[in-house]
Amino acid sequence: MSAAPATDPPVAEGAISQLLRPIRGRLIVAAILAGLGTALTLLPLAAIAYLAGLALDPADGGVWALGSTAHVWPVIAGSLACLMLGMILVSLGEMLAHLLDNQITSHLRLAITRRLGKVPLGWFTARASGEVKQAMQDDVDTLHSLTAHFYTTVGRSLGAVSFATVYLFATDWRMAVISLLPFPLFFLFVSRATRASSANMQAFGAGMARINNAVVEFVNGITVVKSFGIEGKAQANYREAVDGFALAFEDFARPLVSAMANAHALITPVVVLGIVLAFGTLFTWLGWIEAIDLLPFVLVAPSLCAPLLLLSYITHDLHNATGAALRIQQLLATPELARPTAAAIDLPARTELQVQNLSYSYDGETPVLSNIDLTLRPGTVTAVVGPSGAGKSTLARLLLRFFDPDTGRITLGGVDLRQIDSTQLYRHIGFVLQDVRLIHASLRDNIALGRASASLDEIEQAARLANVHERIIALPRGYDSVVGEDAQLSGGELQRVSIARAMLLDPAVLVLDEATAAADAENEVHIQQALSRFAQGRTVLVIAHRLDTVMHADHIILIDHGSIQEQGTHAQLLATGGRYARLWQAGDYPNTELAEHGRC
Repeated sequence: MSAAPATDPPVAEGAISQLLRPIRGRLIVAAILAGLGTALTLLPLAAIAYLAGLALDPADGGVWALGSTAHVWPVIAGSLACLMLGMILVSLGEMLAHLLDNQITSHLRLAITRRLGKVPLGWFTARASGEVKQAMQDDVDTLHSLTAHFYTTVGRSLGAVSFATVYLFATDWRMAVISLLPFPLFFLFVSRATRASSANMQAFGAGMARINNAVVEFVNGITVVKSFGIEGKAQANYREAVDGFALAFEDFARPLVSAMANAHALITPVVVLGIVLAFGTLFTWLGWIEAIDLLPFVLVAPSLCAPLLLLSYITHDLHNATGAALRIQQLLATPELARPTAAAIDLPARTELQVQNLSYSYDGETPVLSNIDLTLRPGTVTAVVGPSGAGKSTLARLLLRFFDPDTGRITLGGVDLRQIDSTQLYRHIGFVLQDVRLIHASLRDNIALGRASASLDEIEQAARLANVHERIIALPRGYDSVVGEDAQLSGGELQRVSIARAMLLDPAVLVLDEATAAADAENEVHIQQALSRFAQGRTVLVIAHRLDTVMHADHIILIDHGSIQEQGTHAQLLATGGRYARLWQAGDYPNTELAEHGRC
């Protein structure tokens, strides 16, 4: 999910507006509190100028008359009260903004989690985990500057500018214009520089996504990389991503550096004070103002530098927050898997699975499967063989409703899978796939993932059937061992745990996609025997590469180029003398004719 261009303000504003809708009103309240508080903290400066005017004015007796002036002490007391009240209001505004930031962060992460829980499972196979992590973790964190700081910073800046503008213009409008002139010029220069660099914002965001993906890819593949001694090649991918990001960042930052440096120098307190003193001296020499009247400008004008500089910094962060908001909005807009429109359907225990005129493509153009028709009858084993990329695993995932077919339909007990709730569907269809995924929990919890109410005896029985019980009890904590901590299992052992999980679920339909791919020869025999016992009375679909592992299947289907080329029993396929027979005679599957045709 690359960042959207920063040059499309309506889309950006719409994304931010949507994300902040639950808390926008309270953020405005926080900004008002911060603005009022800032204005109150500047009132003591006006009081200092007033008291200094009294002390230095010869007409009122000069400095000696200061102590006898009746309203001096109320002014001092009022100034201190305003200062304290202003600090309290600013603190309340900042605290409210941070509380709202925590609220919206929690809301967004829960919303993203709920959304990802409703998207097709096949959606995750097409997304790099680095991109999902960027949107779900990094981008939500990036919004912190928008929710916790931007609104209150704007409020503080507006409060300071409003007070200063009214006060200084009330004192002398000519000096007010001169004193405030650097600030609009500053924002003019900053806006021009920002527009010049915004054209490269999309490349900037895309570069960050490439780095995230390269890091995840490198870490996940570190074992293979070191095993084959190709650290340099793996690191090269990361270096290329970093170098590409560096170039994008250079294009993004080049228009900003000199312009921003000059703009920031324009509103430093020293520069603003210098302008006030230079023009104040000139106006005094011309007789337009008295020297004592310069004091309010000397005190108040430089005090505007800090809030306006902070506003410029937070405005720069706003661009990053805008890109983050767009990516989060795109993730929240991910299409969901269609929900059943009817009430829960009571499916029979023994159900027939039918695939009718099914076609599917990942990109909407190149078909992976075309016009597939097959029936999986209760109590039978159907094997699907074919070259890599022929569509075997895609067919298995369609049967599990990881995604829906483009055309045709799949029915379970005569009911379209799209009309069966996912929870109910996975009580009837169990699966063991090549890509094993165990959660960070105990082996007991992993096996009982689909049946949390299962007893330890039932869990152990499933583990025995999957030939993994002896390995588990040999661990220091047995079934309480946590995967990845005190349970370091091999690929074959992990696959057997996933097989035990499927067995415990006791589904009517079982889909096995190379379920024994990671097991050694001895364990493969035991697992095959366990699966054969477990498959009795169930509807089983087996995806396999080796023909000898499925020769006893009730029905064998050979898929190539996304369509069914041959089907029948092992004996029937041998008798026809077709491709299956040639492959069987060659005995070198898949590195023979079938492998040569292994193109999608």
